[in-house]
Amino acid sequence: MKPRFHKVPIQLQNSYSIRHDIQPSFPTVWHYHPEIELHYTIKGEGLRFIGDNINNFSAGEMLLLGENLPHTWRCREDYFQENSGLAAEAMVLHFLPDCLGRDILSLPEAYLIPKLFEKAKRGLIVKGEAKDKLAEIMVSALDATNLDRLIILLSMLKILAETDEVETIASAHAFYQSKESEILRLDAVYSYTFTHYKKEISLEEIASIVNLSVTSFCRYFKLMTKKTYYDFLTEVRISHVCRALVEDKLATEVLCFEHGFNNVSNFYRHFKKVTKMTPLEYKKKYLKNM
Repeated sequence: MKPRFHKVPIQLQNSYSIRHDIQPSFPTVWHYHPEIELHYTIKGEGLRFIGDNINNFSAGEMLLLGENLPHTWRCREDYFQENSGLAAEAMVLHFLPDCLGRDILSLPEAYLIPKLFEKAKRGLIVKGEAKDKLAEIMVSALDATNLDRLIILLSMLKILAETDEVETIASAHAFYQSKESEILRLDAVYSYTFTHYKKEISLEEIASIVNLSVTSFCRYFKLMTKKTYYDFLTEVRISHVCRALVEDKLATEVLCFEHGFNNVSNFYRHFKKVTKMTPLEYKKKYLKNM
């Protein structure tokens, strides 16, 4: 799906911006921007979309998102219920690749930084000790001024550039340029799918949302997202099932029908195709990581 361009608010007289957000849920607009983003989720659970990747997020996750990489977060459904008492909290840092000046990136001592920025174009999950150090430094950056701000940014870039505690998120074809009309069209598909993913969605139904024939819609969606609509819908459903599995409130077969699958054997086949493991293996892996 094609993201919207987002203008990151500029902090005057500062080379980068950092903020601490606490709100009922994260904004769900699918967007991109030329700034590199370091995003640390303090509270919140749900699904995140990074490029062409759909996966769950939870408290404690830290991501580095490169320039123009489309992304969004969507909290669990109960975050949107009135008087839920839930809140999403994150620290978010934005900076342009050349915010410290173009010359610094060409210095021999800084050769790892351009490599980091290139890797970040596909999105990186930061883990382990590197994540813990960065989270602590981000807190200090909120109130830092003058040269301290630059020292903090360089410290974060040093950690990110030198660590091997990162995993790539999206594929290399995660961004596709298109016109404003296409943006609006796929935004409609995106919103409708998130609202109705638990029920059966026919191609005729989703194509009518954007006033296209089924044939035109299928061709169009594949061009824009590099996957079929049903592959996309399945990934959304499986991601929600993954979250429900670790909560361990319902049997797997019940979750199958609760999240839009009407056949148990097909559910298991799709689950393994998307996650490369069975539901039981997924749950065991989660418990082991915990």
